[in-house]
Amino acid sequence: MALLKTVAGIFAIRRDRPELLIAQATAFSRQVPMMYLVVLVNAIALAVTHFQSAPRVLTLGGPTALMLACGWRMLGWWRLRRNGMDAGRAASMLGGTLVAASVLSIAFTGWSLALYPYGDAYQQSHVAFYMAITVIACIFCLMHLRAAALVVTLVVMGSMTVFFGLSGNPVFQAISVNLVVVAAVMIVILLIHYKEFADLVESRTALIEKAQQAQLLSDENNRLANLDSLTGLPNRRRFFTELEAHVTRARRHDRTLVVGVIDLDGFKPINDAFGHATGDRLLTEVGRRLQAFGSPPMFAARLGGDEFGLIIDAPLSPAALRILGRDLCELLRAPYRLPGVTAQIAGSIGFCPFPAGGQTSEQLFERADYALYHAKQNLKGSAVVFDERHEADIRELGRVEQALRRADLDAEMHIHFQPIIDTGAKRTIAFEALARWSSPELGDVPPAVFINAAERSGQITEITRVLVAKALRAVNTWPMDMRVSINLSARDIASMETVARIVDIVLESQVAPHRIDFEITETAIVCDFDQARAALMTFHALGVHTALDDFGTGHSSLSHVRLLPLDKLKIDASFISDIEHHAASEDIVKTVLQLCRNLRIDCIVEGVETQDQLDKVASLGGVVMQGYHFARPMPAASVAGYLAEEAAIAIARNGVKQSAAQRAARIWFDEDGLQGLG
Repeated sequence: MALLKTVAGIFAIRRDRPELLIAQATAFSRQVPMMYLVVLVNAIALAVTHFQSAPRVLTLGGPTALMLACGWRMLGWWRLRRNGMDAGRAASMLGGTLVAASVLSIAFTGWSLALYPYGDAYQQSHVAFYMAITVIACIFCLMHLRAAALVVTLVVMGSMTVFFGLSGNPVFQAISVNLVVVAAVMIVILLIHYKEFADLVESRTALIEKAQQAQLLSDENNRLANLDSLTGLPNRRRFFTELEAHVTRARRHDRTLVVGVIDLDGFKPINDAFGHATGDRLLTEVGRRLQAFGSPPMFAARLGGDEFGLIIDAPLSPAALRILGRDLCELLRAPYRLPGVTAQIAGSIGFCPFPAGGQTSEQLFERADYALYHAKQNLKGSAVVFDERHEADIRELGRVEQALRRADLDAEMHIHFQPIIDTGAKRTIAFEALARWSSPELGDVPPAVFINAAERSGQITEITRVLVAKALRAVNTWPMDMRVSINLSARDIASMETVARIVDIVLESQVAPHRIDFEITETAIVCDFDQARAALMTFHALGVHTALDDFGTGHSSLSHVRLLPLDKLKIDASFISDIEHHAASEDIVKTVLQLCRNLRIDCIVEGVETQDQLDKVASLGGVVMQGYHFARPMPAASVAGYLAEEAAIAIARNGVKQSAAQRAARIWFDEDGLQGLG
């Protein structure tokens, strides 16, 4: 029983191994023409040698029948190759070939042996030679189809061996013995070759499967490497790859495109107030809205944090681009209904068109980013399109940045001081230190310009260290009860390392820490609240006071005011400029003043420029003020004269008692000119 199963397995078509079927059919389809060519040529040659001696039915009918059969089979294989190879078609053709091989072998053997009785010894030898050579060629051509090759071997070789072994002719009997040996060897070779072929196919299939698995893994890794896991949008890496490809195509086909950069306004306070889980849901919803935005076609990616990138592959005029920006801003401004909270944020957008705004992907992104920066500084919650004016600004900013890098900061940076007035006591209680830069290359550079350039280039921390040291050296020459207020940027408190450097400068100056106020902006708090709080706690531990500058213009919340160790709030000048004519500004100032009283912290009102503004602020409860109405910023060398003049006015004022600072200032100025008491 086992033997029968083995034999049946040898002659079976392995339909359970589709890869092997396809490989067998593919290999055999290339050998079919050669096999049938050998059969037909040899058959015609045999028919020709027997044409005069054998009946026409054998010399003409036999080759004709073989030709028709071979042609039919060749046509079938040609159709298979043309229509494509699959496991089902391959199994069908291989099964048909096995049947055809059996039928043709019997017909071939019968026709050949039927010619044997006709003709002389040479013609009979030709029959034997024809059968042996032809069948060997066919067996080699059928090696990839083991069952068919074995059938041909057994039918043809077996019949020849028996026929010539019983012929009584010693020569033909010897030939029959030779055929037995050759057949045995060929069967062994056939089986070995087929096994190696099947193993090779299996190995190749395994390699292909492993390669496919590796490719799938590589594709998945590539997908993950180019995907933002939170929002499902493409990430920063994918964005820049796509941007380079889009620019290349646009340049090749003379087309336009637009690069956009979005930054969310108000995301940080929501993230801090409601937790990172809420912040993540909000970012996910922003990503979903950008993906769902219909027209024009837009590639959106998350660049990191609350920043998103856009590639708009459409010809948009400046007017159409502004409309698109307005629509996107409205899309981002719509309320976000999240679990447990309904949040509302805005988005500032910077656009840069190709080729008008830039020629390379790097230029386009940098200029879109600059347009975004311009939007956040001047038109928060709206879209700005990069144009020639911004290009001039970038060139100027670049000149300033380069000049800053080459600058001798100790020699070129200096400080002007603006008085901070206690209007109740009618005296100066502090000075705010304001940075000034006199560049040998550029001349006097406005603070807004070089501070902006320094913050963008990262040089602001070095400038701050120079300015803090200079300011404290000046304070050492002032009366002992006079304070100084010094501005710090977001970068100055961005790490405990930079904070430690500032602390070292304070300690080295020998100025009493309680005479120093460090002012920080709301932006610095929003960037990293926890780090900002840690920095302010460090300053407080040293004895330095802290103030929140430009209050009301940024994104800080009352929770920030409550949680931070603040000693002062400074109301921004923008609320004072129209306080006489704008009821909302008056209400805001009144509310902040009341808030500071309730929190028991000082409040300084900036930007007081007229007597009417002073009177209005005073009527609302404001006492400590600063602005051009009192004094403009002055060089350090002018502080002594200013304080002496203030002291003289106080003396001249009937019934006015001088403060310790005013008395000290008068002595300080009268006795030693500009030399202070220290």
